[in-house]
Amino acid sequence: MSAENNMADDGRSGGIVINDDWPGYSLDLFSFPAHYSGDLDCVVIPHGVIMDRTERLARNIMDDLGDHDIVVLCVLKGGYQFCADLVDRIKALSCNSNRTIPMRVHFIRLKSYLNDQSTEDLHIVGAEDLSFLAGKNVLIVEAIVGTGKTMKTLLKHVEAFRPKMIKVAGLLVKRVPHNSACLPDYVGFEIPNRFVVGYALDYNEYFRDLNHICVISESGKMKYKI
Repeated sequence: MSAENNMADDGRSGGIVINDDWPGYSLDLFSFPAHYSGDLDCVVIPHGVIMDRTERLARNIMDDLGDHDIVVLCVLKGGYQFCADLVDRIKALSCNSNRTIPMRVHFIRLKSYLNDQSTEDLHIVGAEDLSFLAGKNVLIVEAIVGTGKTMKTLLKHVEAFRPKMIKVAGLLVKRVPHNSACLPDYVGFEIPNRFVVGYALDYNEYFRDLNHICVISESGKMKYKI
């Protein structure tokens, strides 16, 4: 079954849709760290596809926000790689265009997962005083959005500091039950409700050193469970 039949463009901001029946790519087709052998089921999104999609998102952001000073709010830890690559591509566009986006980058950390389950206990680190956001244009960069509860909580927290505008860029949006419809303005991919790792997304701090976005195997979950 070809990738083309299982991936569809859902419009400018909806992202590339990966269907529920998409089996992914065989691990044999790609290079990955040998210490994760047996820990993964398949490659869902190869690194090269991530980079190409990120470049397009950067262009969309430039079209919308060009010539505006923005503060990029990077959500750690999972969002650091996506944020770094997105900012790099925005900078490249700024150097080769009549439009430019002066950027500052600030980091906050969210933690709401235990093993592969999202919990109600959300911790926000580094966001205690965001008063410098007052009157600013803010771009929140997050790796993955599931139910939207975490993003909704973060948006409410950021809005309290009275920024001029808030936009959200999310690399992945999961199709999950009870989605709060708090979707990013810029979406890379819409994916099935499966636990994915790689490209800085982790399972109990493992798999951040994996370039591709992959589905973790059941044996991998048991191996790294805490």
